[in-house]
Amino acid sequence: MGAQESKPQGLTWKISGPPSVSLPVLETLQTSPETDASRAKLVEQHIQARVAEELKRLEKQESDALKLAHEKIAEAASSSEEDKGPSRYTVGKEIEELRKKLEQRKKVRDLPESVDAARNSVIRCLRENDRKPLVCYDEVEAFKAEVKKMEREWINRITA
Repeated sequence: MGAQESKPQGLTWKISGPPSVSLPVLETLQTSPETDASRAKLVEQHIQARVAEELKRLEKQESDALKLAHEKIAEAASSSEEDKGPSRYTVGKEIEELRKKLEQRKKVRDLPESVDAARNSVIRCLRENDRKPLVCYDEVEAFKAEVKKMEREWINRITA
């Protein structure tokens, strides 16, 4: 009874041949500063980048499809409602085109001499009476009258 131990010892594995991985590879794996956590983090970052690229591609694809659908709807509406008048979409499109044309046409023109003289009169008066701006009431009213006259001329020229 006392010749053998009552508990069996742990099993030991015996290798029958050399390891299947070369020693330099084992050494680089053991000395590498890269840990499992850092590898996992790199993989996660790579996955997130791929997901973000895929989302951007899908969003672009959806926006293109939406734009195409809007154009098809506008074409269908314009062809079916020719007798009823323009649709809301076509009117909005025309307004946008006109807005673009107006932005291109923005030009600053010289003021008429009378408006410029009245403006300079107001500026001179306000500089002379910087503590009493109400003294310049007459000059301001003359400037307003010149501006109204200029506006009326412009409206008459546009509507004619």
